[in-house]
Amino acid sequence: MKKTLLIILAIVVVAVLFVVGKYNTIVKYDETVKTAWSQVENVYQRRLDLIPNLVNTVKGAAAQESGVLIAVVNARANATKVNVDIKDAKAFAAFQQAQGEVSSALSKLLAVVENYPTLQSIQAFRDLMTQLEGTENRITVERKNFNDAVNTLNIYIRRFPANIVASMFNFEKAQQFEAVTWANVVPTVDFTAPATTTPATTTETTTPTTDSVTTTN
Repeated sequence: MKKTLLIILAIVVVAVLFVVGKYNTIVKYDETVKTAWSQVENVYQRRLDLIPNLVNTVKGAAAQESGVLIAVVNARANATKVNVDIKDAKAFAAFQQAQGEVSSALSKLLAVVENYPTLQSIQAFRDLMTQLEGTENRITVERKNFNDAVNTLNIYIRRFPANIVASMFNFEKAQQFEAVTWANVVPTVDFTAPATTTPATTTETTTPTTDSVTTTN
C-alpha cells in the first residue's frame, strides 16, 4: 500500500514538473513575441512621427502637389486609428493594410519630389529623407524579428505535448506579417537616380505579447 502511494505521488510530481516546465517555456516564447511586437510598433510610430514635418517641408516648395500630400496625411491618420491585437487575425490584417497604405502614399510623394530639385537641395528635407530611409530599414528588420519570434511560439504550442499545456492555459498563436505585394511597398529614398519603389520583402517566412496593443498618434 505504501509503495503504491509512493508511486502515485512520484507520478503526480513528474506530471506537475512537466506542466510547469512546458508552461514556463510557452511564457518565455510569448514574452519574446510581445517584446518583438513592441519594437515593431516603435519603428512604425517613428515613421508616423516623421510624416508631419516631411509634409510641411514638401508643402513649402511644392504646394501644388496637394493631392499627394493629402493622401499621405490621410494614410497616416488612418494608421493611427487602428487597434491592434496580435492574436486577432482580422485586427492584425487591418494594421498591416493601414501601414501598407502609408508606405504606398510615401512612395508616391517621393516620386513627385523628384520633380523639385530645389526641394532636394534643402538640408532639412534631406535630413528627413535620411531619417525616413533608416526607419524603413528598421521596419524591415523588426518585422522579420517579430515573425521569427511568432514562428517559434506558434510551432511550439502546436506540437504535442506542449499543445495540451497551451490549451489548458489558453495560449493562442500570434499573427505574422505576410509577404508584401506590389500594392504595399516601402519608399526607396535615393535622389541620385529616378525614384523607384521596391517591395519590403519578397517573402517573410522564418527559420526558427497575448495582450492587445494600440497604435498611438
